Amino acid sequence: MAHRVVVFVRDGVLPIEFGIVHRLFGEARTAEGERLYEVRTCALAPGNIRTDTDVTLSVTHGPELLDTADTVVVPASEQDYDPPEDGKLPRPLADVFARIRPGTRVASICTGSFVLAAAGLLHNRRATTHWKSADAFRRLYPDVDLDPGVLYTHDGEVLTAAGVASGIDLCLYMIRCDHGASTANEVARGTVVPPHRSGGQAQFITEPVPETGTTSTSAARAWALSRLDQPVSLRELAAQESMSVRTFTRKFRRETGMSPTRWLVEQRINRARELLENTDLPVDEVADASGFGTATSLRQHLGRTLGVSPTAYRATFR
Repeated sequence: MAHRVVVFVRDGVLPIEFGIVHRLFGEARTAEGERLYEVRTCALAPGNIRTDTDVTLSVTHGPELLDTADTVVVPASEQDYDPPEDGKLPRPLADVFARIRPGTRVASICTGSFVLAAAGLLHNRRATTHWKSADAFRRLYPDVDLDPGVLYTHDGEVLTAAGVASGIDLCLYMIRCDHGASTANEVARGTVVPPHRSGGQAQFITEPVPETGTTSTSAARAWALSRLDQPVSLRELAAQESMSVRTFTRKFRRETGMSPTRWLVEQRINRARELLENTDLPVDEVADASGFGTATSLRQHLGRTLGVSPTAYRATFR
């Protein structure tokens, strides 16, 4: 049976975050075209749910749908910007979250993390929220290991995303965890979004779009992607943009939210995952083709990033 994703919406919900979940999970298909997820929506009670726009959602399901969920996603709502001073859920909401079965994957987008924290789901866990709400979150939930500088987090069965766009990243990440990089990349292509941004990427990038007339680092990134199987030095990357290493490194971090070295490792991990899923190449050859050089180096990087060996990853997603 398809994995059931239930989106729990509240009055003042942000329609774009609600739509992200339906669109991305709804795009995931098997090679035969069958849906991998069944996405449903519920609220405190069936009926009209006000959004933060002039559009109203007509929701046909109440909280009983949560009893059947494999994954629950909580988008943000206007009411999150004025959370209760005691940091606790109102009784009706507490009763709703009590319905979620133990072991169910639960995720929030943007300030939906306030609800997860109030429900006790983030106690002693790593989490994130929108950077503008970080101070209020820390004041209300000091027991949560809050990191407002990242796009999304994954701690056990609980995940949090920082804001609207990172909700896209989080959904693709969950699809990638469930069905591998190829399926997630296909969903990304179908919805015309970047296939992968690391959860550890900076939430706030100083220069996400270069100003007209300024020099960006995009040519160096394209050059590196075309030769991931070969050694790539920081000096060579800087030379592609005719910059000093120091200037290039500063510019690269402002545009991508990470260092060139970290970005390069992530691209190599992505290439290795695709090769493990889509080819029968021996692990040594996968390591060589993705630029890690040796199976030992690939095993260390994949283990550090995904917690599995190349062989185990291939057995799961091949």
